[in-house]
Amino acid sequence: MRLCIPSNTKGGLEDQVGYHFGRVDNYTIFDDDKNEVEIIKNTSTHRGGTKLPAELLREHKVDIMICGGIGSRAIQLFEQFGVEIYVDAQGTVKEAIEQYKNDQLRMATDKEACQQHKYRGEGQGSNHEHHH
Repeated sequence: MRLCIPSNTKGGLEDQVGYHFGRVDNYTIFDDDKNEVEIIKNTSTHRGGTKLPAELLREHKVDIMICGGIGSRAIQLFEQFGVEIYVDAQGTVKEAIEQYKNDQLRMATDKEACQQHKYRGEGQGSNHEHHH
């Protein structure tokens, strides 16, 4: 199983979970079966690329997304791709993986989407604070 966690800076197990899902620097992918870590640079549309983050991560065969919070559009895309999303992760990437394994995270649904992301462009600026 391939778990993906948005990472604030360099990525990896000791990096902090990034709370602005689409705008993080990297995505850390942990292959639970092989016990391997892969760091994917965020080259999505949020960072000047041509693909949405969910499309980028689908190419890397992600099974589970673990994050602090996420917008409804991303939730819908991940659901279409068959990727489960768990929210409320915090701390390091390694800690977020443990939170998932210990059933301490909630499965995301559209109604639980980060409200700052839900109505993008309708009075919600990109400079909002996150308190996930």
